[in-house]
Amino acid sequence: MDPVTLETPRLLLRSFTSSDADAVYEACQDADIQYYTPVPSPYRREDAEKYVKEVVAKGWATDHDHILGAFRKDNDALVGSCCLSARGRGVYELGYWAAKEQRGCGYSTEAARALCEWGFTALEAHRIEWWAMVGNTASRALAEKLGFALEGTLRNRSIANDGQPHDWWVGGLLKP
Repeated sequence: MDPVTLETPRLLLRSFTSSDADAVYEACQDADIQYYTPVPSPYRREDAEKYVKEVVAKGWATDHDHILGAFRKDNDALVGSCCLSARGRGVYELGYWAAKEQRGCGYSTEAARALCEWGFTALEAHRIEWWAMVGNTASRALAEKLGFALEGTLRNRSIANDGQPHDWWVGGLLKP
């Protein structure tokens, strides 16, 4: 599948390009992104370049990871990254991170809502899942704003960048 571009009232969601590597690198220096998401830690400039040049392209080419960068329309600032990853027939997982200076403005909710709506229509998803490490209350609040139902807590689901196993929340959003 070719990458898509989505628009919301305040955001442009588009595929990352090479010129976005600096902004991705800066955003991923945030300790919360490195702790709560599966980005490398420490996050190097090479990681950002690989992400925007290879990871994003491979995800779209294989129709597995539909990754979009969210950018503000008023100043083109990077808000964050959001993704729908195929998990099974009609089932996708929503993932996202937000640049620290863009948090608290509703941008991530706006971007994730647009991506989920696109997933239900274009990808014919019937279920979108959300996963977050217990303690990531900002991610949980965003998922709940989108209408995800918390479905449980998985004990020691995965090992985080700190080398320790952590519990994870899981939620689901069904096609309206």
